[in-house]
Amino acid sequence: MRGYFAVGVDGVSKPMNLGNLMRIAHAFDASFFFSINAQVKLSDAESDTSRADRSIPYYQFDSIADFRLPKGCRLVGVEITDEAIELPRFKHPTRAAYVFGAERMSLSPQTLSRCEFVVKIPTRFSINVGMAGAIVIYDRLTSLGGYPVRPMRPGGAEEVPPQHTWGAPIVRKLQER
Repeated sequence: MRGYFAVGVDGVSKPMNLGNLMRIAHAFDASFFFSINAQVKLSDAESDTSRADRSIPYYQFDSIADFRLPKGCRLVGVEITDEAIELPRFKHPTRAAYVFGAERMSLSPQTLSRCEFVVKIPTRFSINVGMAGAIVIYDRLTSLGGYPVRPMRPGGAEEVPPQHTWGAPIVRKLQER
């Protein structure tokens, strides 16, 4: 997979949630992590047992006015709104930064206005920010990570043909079976 992704949180106030989301970002190999208007210190985020801050850059922004992304990186807000795109229907940008709202809050209106895309996880109600982060990043991985289509039958594929930009070699190989 080409490109990169980052994970961030807007207005986080619980150290457990900051650490949990950082650990998830680290586990999925995010390029960097960021916070906007964080109400807690990174040193209090003891739930990050992977010590992500030693492996990936962490950028703190005091406000959305101070927030910056690398050129070409597209900001994707994760929020439950009527206008948001349901995650299974979303095509992830190659270079993206995903921003999540803090606990008991949504993304601030200022942060939401900076998002190029807004997606929502199709759940009945809001879930923990760390869990939401894992779902969104996993969706990115499975949709952009070069994985072949899933097998038609339950279980793992017996033999998975390599992905090609040309469909014909795969179709021929499957027809020969």
